[in-house]
Amino acid sequence: MQCDLCILKPHQSHQSQISSSVHYLLVTEIISAADPKMKRFRFDLSLFILLGFCMLFSPAVSSLVISQLDRKIDLSSHIVRSTVSLKVENNGDDSVSEVLLPFTEKQAKSLAFLTASIGEGKGKAKGSFDSVPLKPVNPEGMNPKLTWYSVSLRKELLKGGSITLEVKAVYAQILRPFPEKITQADVQLVSFEESACYLSPYAVNVQLLTVKLPEPKVESYTKLDISKFSGSEIKYGPYENIAPFSSIPITVHYVNNHPFSVARELVREIEISHWGNVQVTESYNLVHAGAEITGEFSRLDYQARPHVRGASAFRNLVAKLPPRAHSIYFRDEIGNISTSNVWSDSTKTLLEIEPRYPMFGGWRSSFTVGYGLPLQDFLFLSEGKRVLDISFGCPMNEVVIENLTVKIVLPEGSNDISASVPFPIEQQSQETKFSHLDMVGRPVVVLEKKNVVPEHNQHFQVSYQFSNLSLLREPIMLVFGFFLFFVACIAYAHADLTISKSSSSYLSKLQWDEVQTAIQQFQNVMNRCLIIHDKLEASLRDLSRTGDLQTCKAARKAADSTLKELSKELKPLLSFLQSSSQATQLLPKVDELVSKEKELQEKLMLKHSTVTDSYEKKSGGREIENRVASIQQKISVLRQEVDDLLEVIDI
Repeated sequence: MQCDLCILKPHQSHQSQISSSVHYLLVTEIISAADPKMKRFRFDLSLFILLGFCMLFSPAVSSLVISQLDRKIDLSSHIVRSTVSLKVENNGDDSVSEVLLPFTEKQAKSLAFLTASIGEGKGKAKGSFDSVPLKPVNPEGMNPKLTWYSVSLRKELLKGGSITLEVKAVYAQILRPFPEKITQADVQLVSFEESACYLSPYAVNVQLLTVKLPEPKVESYTKLDISKFSGSEIKYGPYENIAPFSSIPITVHYVNNHPFSVARELVREIEISHWGNVQVTESYNLVHAGAEITGEFSRLDYQARPHVRGASAFRNLVAKLPPRAHSIYFRDEIGNISTSNVWSDSTKTLLEIEPRYPMFGGWRSSFTVGYGLPLQDFLFLSEGKRVLDISFGCPMNEVVIENLTVKIVLPEGSNDISASVPFPIEQQSQETKFSHLDMVGRPVVVLEKKNVVPEHNQHFQVSYQFSNLSLLREPIMLVFGFFLFFVACIAYAHADLTISKSSSSYLSKLQWDEVQTAIQQFQNVMNRCLIIHDKLEASLRDLSRTGDLQTCKAARKAADSTLKELSKELKPLLSFLQSSSQATQLLPKVDELVSKEKELQEKLMLKHSTVTDSYEKKSGGREIENRVASIQQKISVLRQEVDDLLEVIDI
């Protein structure tokens, strides 16, 4: 490729500029068609057609000339930063009040931050540059497909005068991973496309471009007649006598393993409490926007050689929080994440967070970071209003945010609210949030911005009016609430809420309570009878085992005595239940239970007598079992019926 064919030389007449532009476009088409390999070096054909039309139909701003231009592009991270120093001279007869800055469609789409500063006269140091306002414009006669910004000069540039203009631009997601998919063991290669000539509507006498790389190694780059690769920098130029809208396409293909950390969405909620705290909660939806990883992931290989088997991944992020940050936490949907470290001094607090897994290309992670700040460091009084002065953007290093929402939750009762942000934002609105002890809700200022880079992490202000008496609202509500609670307790303790003792319902309740007590006593007596029955059965088992007849008879005698006493206890209970109208439904079951228990008792006594008589007659074991078999069968049936009736009357 003959790069001298691509340079658009300056000419004296507008007609010669047109010829040069057409000549360049034809040469580009011929080269692309003749050599297919040139496609990997192509910049963007549509861009050059656009620039050609700019030269054809956009008049050069002849009164201004850039005598010297020094451009530096920093590619050391995934955020591209461009610094352009221009010495602008007015060679026309009329004074000039603005300088135009054009951007291509691709640049405008990725442009995240743009500032300009001016140093007037000669001998000015860089520290004396003053920031000047920038605004988007649509200048007449210029190609509308370009995005234009106007730098407003503080005072008009007179004939023969000169100024030094410094333009800083930050581009997000302008780098293209190439290849777009890699394995775990591969390094990440990216492609950057630019023009060696600065896009300007003014003629440039001398210009130089310096491209800074992350490391002193490059895969490939466009080599021109005047280009040099030294260390970690590629220099193009100096080029002299460059016509307006000139362009020399260049492509740099290099290794960039810097974390391509992009937050698809970040919601920052800043809640103010006039009791001395500012609570900040940040919810991240993070993604590695670099080359996507393909194939299998081996954690073993990554742990053994993370710089070789995971060079394109990032494992942690560092956030620079304000000094005296406290109550810091880091969690996700699962719960708290303990892999974080905090360092603090008098000027800052550094928070290092580590997600649950290393972040490779295309991988995502959602988490929340929260911390508290002392109110006196960020809130002050100004002209009778309270002003919150706090940072706007993301505190994490080198994170691009596609959609940032900042919510400032003010105390309930705040009014006359206004916000001041040092750069343009997409939307500003207000909503209401309800929290504990709120009556009308807390006003929330909502600020939204897209394509946010670290340069946006500047302080902004939210001013509002708030009465000191409103501070007492919640304490008074608490005191009054507790007062009413204690008054209610005292009233309840002294109030007689019982039903009248002469009412039929009260008497009915008393009778039912007496019936319940009698039933419980009846059940107790019946259970004790069943225990005596079990003891009789046990004495017969001991007799068959030991042959001790006297002990068995003694157990029978004791059981008879106890059962007689229980029978006496049972009589008054049965009399009461028979006389009570509340026990009408239970009485048949009670009578049946008494009858069944008495029958069970008789069968047990019969069994006991039969067994003891057989032992006295020295009958055999088989004979004894045959004699009591029918009795035992009846005993089992009666015992089951007694147990069922006890469950029925259990109230």
